[in-house]
Amino acid sequence: MRDLAVQLTDYRDLSQTQRDQLIDIEVHPEQRHFAGDISSALYILLSVDSDDMRGVVVLLDSVPQAFLLLQRGAFLPAWAEADAAMLSALQVDRRQQGQGLGRFCMTALPSLVRTVWPDVGRLQLSVDLDNHAALAFYQATGWTYTGDGYRARRGFERQMTLLL
Repeated sequence: MRDLAVQLTDYRDLSQTQRDQLIDIEVHPEQRHFAGDISSALYILLSVDSDDMRGVVVLLDSVPQAFLLLQRGAFLPAWAEADAAMLSALQVDRRQQGQGLGRFCMTALPSLVRTVWPDVGRLQLSVDLDNHAALAFYQATGWTYTGDGYRARRGFERQMTLLL
């Protein structure tokens, strides 16, 4: 990541300028099919007033370059474990992909989750079987296959878990 300052932070801790900069995050069109775009992720986050849903941002020299949603409790799908927080809508700006921001995020995320929600024992997510890049990325960062996730176009998505 060159010699730039990288930080993982809660959306709630962003300045108004940083919140405005989030809309500049762009994902590749083929990834948008799986993770949506920043507008849809922010719509979900801002339509809910609950401590059980959080936006997480990767800042590169104080500028947002990646985003994801975390949710727990009533926001968990039926397939998730009760002590889980679910990760969704992971988006790394396409101009920053391949620079290690996703790996940084996966390394720093467990500590942030333990700080915000100490009772969470695992992170979980669901990945489409056709999203080969995401499956390889999650496996390379310590996630394991633990069953079926959401229903997919064909069968079910792959449920992945990272124990905290």
